Amino acid sequence: MAGIVVVFDFDKTIIDVDSDNWVIDELGFTDLFNQLLPTMPWNSVMDRMMKELHSHGKTIEDIAEVLKRIPIHLQVVSAIKAAYALGCELRIVSDANMFFIETILKHLGLKDYFSEINTNPGFVDEEGRLRISPYHDFTQSSHGCSLCPPNMCKGLVIERIQASISKEESKKIIYLGDGAGDYCPSLKLTESDYVMPRKNFPVWDLISRNPLLIKAEINEWSDGAELERVLLQIIERISREEINSNSAQLFSADCKLQTISIASHEALPQALSVTQ
Repeated sequence: MAGIVVVFDFDKTIIDVDSDNWVIDELGFTDLFNQLLPTMPWNSVMDRMMKELHSHGKTIEDIAEVLKRIPIHLQVVSAIKAAYALGCELRIVSDANMFFIETILKHLGLKDYFSEINTNPGFVDEEGRLRISPYHDFTQSSHGCSLCPPNMCKGLVIERIQASISKEESKKIIYLGDGAGDYCPSLKLTESDYVMPRKNFPVWDLISRNPLLIKAEINEWSDGAELERVLLQIIERISREEINSNSAQLFSADCKLQTISIASHEALPQALSVTQ
């Protein structure tokens, strides 16, 4: 479906846990993380924690091995592959970081299915330490959104995606997410789009308070099996609507051609009598 862009959150949407918490917990640094969290933004804490891991002898390979063990529902994997096979364009908008996401997607064989990953930069420096920086540099200026954390406004990302696809053919967006940070982009969607909030998670709670604020059609899901079923149902419905619309346009065009043809045949004898 060339007319569909599926936008996935990552933590607790594609994978079944929060990747930041998973790495910190699995490597045994939960207590230090909890001590630092009240003192600075989450994104800054993660960069500091990578420094602590490095100073305690944890290598980038150790982090990668932990990420490869991260829980994911197999039907989420099959849903991604099915959506891609049906011609959908797949993108990620996540408040995790590039190193975590790419490591996991490569391990699952899914990286090439996504045309774009929007997330906090994550790279390995010359000392072998993982550095995590904010998607939006809030130390220089604010993104101006009160709904989102200082390092990333997903609503601004969605607006950029909307602007990029509006230059092409008309496309519908399906947005999947779970967290409070997924509420802002949900508000940016149009009447022709679809939002898939994870049931009983923060974004679902926020949407449920006043669903009329959401212009897109709301389709909830609770686990990987339901994510796959609901997503493919929406894609199938959009496909049917496009086929019906194209058929109607072809029928209308055919009717116009027939009308022109009949009118031409009726006008021919009159034209001949005038010339005679």
